[in-house]
Amino acid sequence: FFFNEAKREKMVLKTAILAALAASAAAFAPAPSTKASVALNAEMSKSIPFLPRPEKLDGSMAGDMGFDPMGLSEIQQDLKYARWAELKHGRISMLAITGMVVQESGFHIPGAQFTSTDPFEAVSKVGYVGNLQILLTIGVIELATISKIYGEGEPGDICWAFGSLDNMSA
Repeated sequence: FFFNEAKREKMVLKTAILAALAASAAAFAPAPSTKASVALNAEMSKSIPFLPRPEKLDGSMAGDMGFDPMGLSEIQQDLKYARWAELKHGRISMLAITGMVVQESGFHIPGAQFTSTDPFEAVSKVGYVGNLQILLTIGVIELATISKIYGEGEPGDICWAFGSLDNMSA
């Protein structure tokens, strides 16, 4: 059984390609599992029924339906702190959007530095001292409420009484 040189080279090339394909297919073969799957024994999430309910999301917090597809509750040691942060950032975002809409509507504080209707240009137009004043106010509020965040306070309640908003929590 003799082949000419061209056919022999083709056959060697085809054999090498076939061997490479077989080796790469073996890399994707499932590994044998020696332990039982935890997901089969876990309680399933109410919000995403095909995912197991995260251990820390047991329904004890308001609105907790086990929604944590990224597994952030696994890395967060204190979910109370995470709830504080979520409420605070949500409130800051609502205030920021309201401020941007008011700024663009043309309503502003008297003064030449406050006349810009572009909210991004307004930051530079106010200047260093104006921005420093805003950052210092935020810092004072953070320092005044830090004991509530890390202490026994209810998330979202910073104990500021504002008439009808008194005794309201998240």
